Amino acid sequence: MCRKAETTLLSVPVLFVCFMFWIGGAGCGQTNNEAISLSVPRGYVSTVEIDLDGRRVGFGPFVGYYFKPKAPGDLTRLEFVCFNERSFYTRDLPENASLFEGEAVFTRLPDASVTLPVENRINPVFFSEAPENWLETRPSPEDAFLHFHSCYDAAGPVRAGYWIRHVGMAAFTYDMGGRVGPDSPLYHQVHPGVDKAFARIMEFDRGPADR
Repeated sequence: MCRKAETTLLSVPVLFVCFMFWIGGAGCGQTNNEAISLSVPRGYVSTVEIDLDGRRVGFGPFVGYYFKPKAPGDLTRLEFVCFNERSFYTRDLPENASLFEGEAVFTRLPDASVTLPVENRINPVFFSEAPENWLETRPSPEDAFLHFHSCYDAAGPVRAGYWIRHVGMAAFTYDMGGRVGPDSPLYHQVHPGVDKAFARIMEFDRGPADR
């Protein structure tokens, strides 16, 4: 039987620059709003560890994001909150303001005969470049789960992670604290309610350097 040719997914270099801001690899945004105190709800954590097929994989941390299981002990569905820590995501609201709440649904991506990109800490892949059978794993409603972020093990990203649904808690411009403009796929207007304008990108995470 013939073996299918293996394809390597390539991340977009200019996009990587944007996503490094997301994980804390660059300077913070500037804002004229006075900072407020960060108030993370009880039970939320910045990093989740999962036992997957006999090995430990991680998810997070990301600037401003905190997670907890929807049901105790069940890591297949998480609730999350996101804050404007270090004015990282917008200049419109104060530092540490509440930006999003939402849910994350654990998913294993099917084999698509591709090599996961590992060049950078975060390796984004547009929906237009992603295998169709990966996109078909989005939970319902598909127009709300627009963002996938992989877990990682000691070797790098794995073919499992979370589909994420963002619900805006306020109106603001998502401009990475002023570091990206309208030409960036990240840039958009957020309004209270489900954020259906969030970037349609799958991210493959190599994991933090200090893990």
